Amino acid sequence: MPEGRVLIIEDSASLALGYAAQLEEVGYEVSVAETIAEAEQALAEGTFDVALLDLQLPDGNGLSLLETPPDMRGATTFVVITSDGSLTRAISAMRLGAYDFLVKPVSGTRLLTTVRNAHDHKPAQNAAEPEKKAAKAAGFHGFIGQSPVMRDVYRTIENVADSKATIFITGESGTGKEVTAEAIHAAGRRRSKPFVAINCGAIPENLLESELFGHVKGAFTGAVENRIGAAKAADGGTLFLDEICEMDLKLQVKLLRFLQTAMIQRVGSPKAEPVDVRIVCATNRDPAQEVMAGRFREDLYYRLNVIPISLPPLRARGGDVRLIAEELVRKIGREEGHEALHLSPESLTYVAAHDWPGNVRELQNAIRRAIVTGSGEAVELSQAPTRFPAAAMQPPHTADGMAAAPNGPDRLAAQPGPLPMLDLAGMTMEDIEKLAIDQAIARHGGNVSKAARALELSPSTVYRKLERWSN
Repeated sequence: MPEGRVLIIEDSASLALGYAAQLEEVGYEVSVAETIAEAEQALAEGTFDVALLDLQLPDGNGLSLLETPPDMRGATTFVVITSDGSLTRAISAMRLGAYDFLVKPVSGTRLLTTVRNAHDHKPAQNAAEPEKKAAKAAGFHGFIGQSPVMRDVYRTIENVADSKATIFITGESGTGKEVTAEAIHAAGRRRSKPFVAINCGAIPENLLESELFGHVKGAFTGAVENRIGAAKAADGGTLFLDEICEMDLKLQVKLLRFLQTAMIQRVGSPKAEPVDVRIVCATNRDPAQEVMAGRFREDLYYRLNVIPISLPPLRARGGDVRLIAEELVRKIGREEGHEALHLSPESLTYVAAHDWPGNVRELQNAIRRAIVTGSGEAVELSQAPTRFPAAAMQPPHTADGMAAAPNGPDRLAAQPGPLPMLDLAGMTMEDIEKLAIDQAIARHGGNVSKAARALELSPSTVYRKLERWSN
């Protein structure tokens, strides 16, 4: 197995061959590009650990490769090699994300040491300070932040992206399970094929089989035309099954058969069809407990849980929460027509101190409420409370001091006497509905089904609302 993959971007054939010979001798796999265009093509088609970059190339300045967005360069660490040893060039290269800067002629020992160190280095750590902060904000395939727990997740995604093995993502509601699935798809060789997501909890049980496997015209009432289904639509790409533990046991049997045979059978069709998809699934429940409770098939669990990825809650991600909050302020501010917003010092303190039981979704909603209801450039999160006052959550009591059962587990209206006044100024009915659902989910540990039952709603209704609000 090679030590790593190195791309040499050098128009001098003698120098490129010299670098390649030294690197191949110690076990590196080497490719050579003579122009910027060839380098861009190589980076688009393959994954390289290190790129040795000459600055004077036939079709332009090599620094232009460092100016491309980080997601286009992938996880490649750049080392600049040039005959021009000016400090200005060195600073420009480092600011653009280069790990090191070497001046020709380069000794073999220095070359090998630098490549080895660059191979062990992470690109997100390459940039100088304000660029470093910007790189962190940009994150990894849709994620924001570079905390140690998230770097572990990123490494796992990179390692498994090209595999066909099934991935089981677990984590609390709002931790980014679909973002993880999309990152796995984008980082792998299937990136040019479809990514299809289906929420197993948002679709009624009697329609889920049709949504997943498709149906033929006339298979049931309402089947007025043929439908290929999510599995066939994702052929060649990735099928993401969100909230997999919400799936009915009967359909779990059919899913297991599909995983074993790679064949689907549309509802109402006698013919099976081959499908080539990479399966990624997710749940905010504990799948092992669901198996023990008899709600999830043990054989399906082991079939799906080939590569587990556990997403940390926001409260375990340290400084990431501030980076995420600042990025959300910029993003939501632009959506709402405010370009120069920033979190106030008090809000920054609150963001760092709050435990965010609803994770990124709760943080996003809190920031949106504060921007919509606030004024001025400083965003004050205190203007929009993210949870009901503690008094409002206390159940009514009987004369003997025992808690009385309310008419519906989460109804404030069950309390005797006047209701406590909540600060709802400036909030729309939809904002209030979001607040009630977010808090119900948080109170039930991220379990959407339990929260839906407590609110006397169907889980599919809650999932549809969450999906709409996240867009």
